[in-house]
Amino acid sequence: MKLFKPRKKKDIKALNAEFLSLSLLAWYDLHARDLPWRIHPNDTKNNVKANPYHVWISEIMLQQTTVITVKPYFIKFLKLWPSINDLAAAPLDDVLIQWAGLGYYARARHLHKCAIMVAEEYGGKFPSAEKELLKLPGIGIYTAAAIASIAYDASAVVIDGNVDRVISRMFNIRTPLPDSKNEIRSYAEKLTPSSRAGDYAQAIMDLGATICTPKALKCSGRCPWERGCISASLGTSAELPIKKKKPLKPTRRGYAFWAEYKGYIWLCKREEKGLLGGMMEIPSTDWIPSNSWDNIPEPQVPIIANWKEVHGLVRHTFTHFHLELKIIRLDIEEMINLQEGSWYKLDELDRYALPTVMMKIIHHLQEPVLDL
Repeated sequence: MKLFKPRKKKDIKALNAEFLSLSLLAWYDLHARDLPWRIHPNDTKNNVKANPYHVWISEIMLQQTTVITVKPYFIKFLKLWPSINDLAAAPLDDVLIQWAGLGYYARARHLHKCAIMVAEEYGGKFPSAEKELLKLPGIGIYTAAAIASIAYDASAVVIDGNVDRVISRMFNIRTPLPDSKNEIRSYAEKLTPSSRAGDYAQAIMDLGATICTPKALKCSGRCPWERGCISASLGTSAELPIKKKKPLKPTRRGYAFWAEYKGYIWLCKREEKGLLGGMMEIPSTDWIPSNSWDNIPEPQVPIIANWKEVHGLVRHTFTHFHLELKIIRLDIEEMINLQEGSWYKLDELDRYALPTVMMKIIHHLQEPVLDL
């Protein structure tokens, strides 16, 4: 007489996935990072819910940005705009000013637009369904899943760079990213539990951020998935995930015009759409793709005057290109208009939305011998 019924392969796979999820959650209960937008796992187990507004703000800020950088920005945003209705009522310029330094400024414009849409069309409450979340400005597949999972505990599949790395190593996926995305998602779907899905999503991201890191692997005795990790057993973890080689970023070059009068400088506002949209800037020529300064034409200055070139270059890197700027300076004796723009006090620039590249120009002018 048989004492038990043999399990089917599908049942065994399901058990393995459940075991992995539970072991990761047990690890997370002990090692969860303390983050200002996060509910501690002990609280979530007691049915304390994360604030969708906090989750959304943090997820938008964390795109292409580190946790260390985001923390003070997040805290500052909540002090200024405690609710999504407060953020929706704020002028866009104020939001851009507080965003300055985080980069990828389209995120701030989408953030403000999304806040207005949620306030006006959803009564100030984020929808819980991924399909509805995807209709909101600036919310893509990852962010929609993160909000649904973390704020509403929906069994949504959350995949970021950390998850890509952890799953690629766990299952020794040799297909280069991004071609391996579907395979990674297949494993991620099996591993995502039906309960505590939000904690699981944060747990696997924490695993990638603290243990299964890009370079300094900390597997031995610390990773809850170490015993089941295929790449760890094969010694291939450090190679994964494999990524396709990215083409070299081109370099663009141009001239910036620094006009100063008794503690004032001339600034303009960029167009709302496009790179650094809606931000303040030190006026400049077009940024021309070029392999050499020899191919850059002489700048057409805003007014005919005694402009002088400043020593050194200001360098900055955007997502798709490197930028080099030469600065031409004009010190004038009367406050005249230089085409579009206006005069602003140098000691009050923190009141305006100046992106990092413009702050580099300012620092360069204050210490002109440096080549930033």
